[in-house]
Amino acid sequence: MLSCLRIFHITLATAALSIFMMGCGAKRQGETASPEKNEERPPVKAVDFDRQLDDYEPGKSRYNFYFTYKLIHPWWDAVALGVEEAVRQFEESSGVSIEYDYIGFDEVSPGLQAKRIEEAAKSGEYDVIAVDVADIGIVSPAIAKAVGAGQKVMTFSTSDAGDGCPRTAYVGNTHNERDGEELARALCEKLGGKGKVALLLGTKGVPCHEERAKGARKAISEYPDMEIVAESYDDDSKEAAQDFAEKTMEAHGDLAGIICCDMNNPVGAARAAIKMGRTGDVLIVGMDHDKEALRYLKNGIIYALAVQDCYSIGFDTVQVAVKIADGLQPGSAYPEKTDERTTIIFQDDAKEILEEIYGESR
Repeated sequence: MLSCLRIFHITLATAALSIFMMGCGAKRQGETASPEKNEERPPVKAVDFDRQLDDYEPGKSRYNFYFTYKLIHPWWDAVALGVEEAVRQFEESSGVSIEYDYIGFDEVSPGLQAKRIEEAAKSGEYDVIAVDVADIGIVSPAIAKAVGAGQKVMTFSTSDAGDGCPRTAYVGNTHNERDGEELARALCEKLGGKGKVALLLGTKGVPCHEERAKGARKAISEYPDMEIVAESYDDDSKEAAQDFAEKTMEAHGDLAGIICCDMNNPVGAARAAIKMGRTGDVLIVGMDHDKEALRYLKNGIIYALAVQDCYSIGFDTVQVAVKIADGLQPGSAYPEKTDERTTIIFQDDAKEILEEIYGESR
């Protein structure tokens, strides 16, 4: 039974992630740091913590937003830090008060998310509902119904609502397929274009996970001597990912790599490599900024991680939601899709990223 609901406002309980507020510079989307000549390049900055509101003057003094996301998870805690900073800046610069509910689920449940959207829209309490879509086929119709009833709805994070959905705008990653392709290509190049690999897919039906897997398959197909020998959904579970990776390594003694499509599965794959004594001969690539994964990256157990700028996603979601609430349509005020960046990092980047995000310098 899902307990499913969390209303999340940033408090001192988030101190473990509040280091995200430290300032650092930006890196253009699509850049990958060279794993070969690190001393010749500037330090990698995967997250832009120096975000400031644009010069838009809000039309109201008070707003109420409803944010619903797929899964209670550190990834969305990082998004929430960007949300909270934008809220703070609106209050400080304009005296604008923004209240919001931040609703996640213990397990990914598109049906329950659709129900929550319907309930929030019916309440009439919210200026804007923002949705991180868990499944386009199930959730997008709920969005369309809410919009049809007069509710303003946007999407955010890593999952948009698909073609034809009447949501107003999207803030987040618009290039998940490319992220998966670039990660897989980094692995293939390191392996010299030869070898057997496995694919950990994340959660079935989640758009960003499916898109990354599609990109990974595309990259692998470009190398005649590369082969995907096993695939599995892991439901964004470290334990399920570890179990799959162990069984795959046992079945394929010559397995050369594992490509991971969510934030939890590179941790599971790395744990499996350690347990099976395969560190160093099974190359692992995956997503994002899990602390354990970054430690494995620093120690060479994971080869590369693609880190999304969660902080900017949260920050920009609030800016766009205010404009939607004021009745502005996409165009000169804000884009219909805000494209947030992803940066692929390698072993020599891990120590700095650990320090910037978690304050870990050892």
